[in-house]
Amino acid sequence: MDDAAPGNTRAAVPADATHGGSTLQPGYGVGPWPGGEDAWPEGAQYDPELLAAGDTRNVIDRYRYWRMEAIVADLDTQRHPFHVAIENWQHDMNIGSIVRSANAFLADTVHIIGRRRWNKRGAMVTDRYQHVVHHEDVETFAVWAADEGLPIIAVDNVDGAVPVDRADLPQRCVLLFGQEGPGLSSDALAAASAHIEITQYGSTRSINASAAAAVIMYEWCRRYAG
Repeated sequence: MDDAAPGNTRAAVPADATHGGSTLQPGYGVGPWPGGEDAWPEGAQYDPELLAAGDTRNVIDRYRYWRMEAIVADLDTQRHPFHVAIENWQHDMNIGSIVRSANAFLADTVHIIGRRRWNKRGAMVTDRYQHVVHHEDVETFAVWAADEGLPIIAVDNVDGAVPVDRADLPQRCVLLFGQEGPGLSSDALAAASAHIEITQYGSTRSINASAAAAVIMYEWCRRYAG
């Protein structure tokens, strides 16, 4: 039941922090629920295996000892009304990191456009908690977005793009990201109703795709998540 692959670095937690009466081990979540089975909390959300063995997954304290399905169901009651879409023509390793950020910022759904298979390494298994759907091509994706009434906001530093801090960022929208290097395809740019970019101050032409996605999602949350 451990979400963390061998060698992954988990976020450290205070040594004196507690949850459910169980002391958090720095970097390793929580141990077995104290007091044995007779002291286990009641509720269908709790996983007996985790209660018995401990929970070392990289989840917030609220979800310690919860079943994965229960976590997803609870997240579904809170998800933000923005979606994230990513073109996947080159098996870009950034896709996994973008999925991880989408989970962190509670995006509704992540849409993979192009190749069905994507590099999940950077997701650090957060895709288990995040809805991810596939679209064969930009045209199919654009039809879906139109049917849902969701404007497509392309994120790329192309001519005419508006800096995100000054851009009109709809509350209900799809944030569309391209591949590392080439950025968004011409079809994707044409399908978008707006183009936005991140203001940069150094010598490089662009920043990492996954870093850009995190910045844009944070800006959406800053405006709307309250």
